[in-house]
Amino acid sequence: MIDQSMKISLIGPGVMAEAIACNLVRADLAQAKQIIMSGPREKRLRDLHAKHGFSTSSDNQKAVESSAIVMLCVKPQSLPSVLEELKGRIVPDALVISIVAGATLKTISTALEHPAIVRCMPNTPAQIGEGMTVWIPTTSVSEDQLEICRSILGSLGDEIIVDEEDYLDMATALSGTGPAYTFLFMEALVDAGVHLGFPRRITEQLVIGTVKGSVAYYDHSPSHLARLRNQVTSPGGTSAEALYYLEKAGFRTALSRAIWAAYERSVQLGKGRKRAEMDDNQG
Repeated sequence: MIDQSMKISLIGPGVMAEAIACNLVRADLAQAKQIIMSGPREKRLRDLHAKHGFSTSSDNQKAVESSAIVMLCVKPQSLPSVLEELKGRIVPDALVISIVAGATLKTISTALEHPAIVRCMPNTPAQIGEGMTVWIPTTSVSEDQLEICRSILGSLGDEIIVDEEDYLDMATALSGTGPAYTFLFMEALVDAGVHLGFPRRITEQLVIGTVKGSVAYYDHSPSHLARLRNQVTSPGGTSAEALYYLEKAGFRTALSRAIWAAYERSVQLGKGRKRAEMDDNQG
């Protein structure tokens, strides 16, 4: 578990970093004074300190000094410069956890000259402790560090450890981006309800209640999703008619293609960084 003497540094004090830090405190895994948020925007740092009591720094190198846990929470395009800045600066026995989409274990480990790396992909509901996070460690991560990582990610919701790194790009496309698909689907249902003649306020209540209830019903009696769908699809009924049109419009195909596009983009993000590194080395 996380000892109270451990210093935890989060590089890139964005919304997800704030959520991670707050969940650590809320779950009694760490105290605010153990956490340091580092980034270039002074106002953002002041706000985080005033709101949560976190320590802050605009110097990433100073932020990671003596840190037992370093979390990389920057945007993908900012990662190369951050890795260069922190190269050789991480404490030898520290654990580095990255939530950066597309950034491979090898890329991070090589750039930092540090072996103990965890790559993970949380999603937006992690901000309220209801997230889904897929993660994978390098072989240099110790058993104690695995438990620490499991507790950190567990404070964000459910966590799944995998043994193939390709699954991280897949998770980015499926669960990482998944809330966007869900919100779009819900938005479309609301718009359809308004088109029918419902007031938007009532339509939103109906849609949100239906989605929440459907998930709760699955949790109550887990079954194959097709079986649950069939339970509300009477022959010749309204559900059958609606589903016919969704299938005819290519609903499944469109969703599958969208997820595949997101997966390819995640892979491209990682390859893009590798190309940049090769160009730098050749230059």
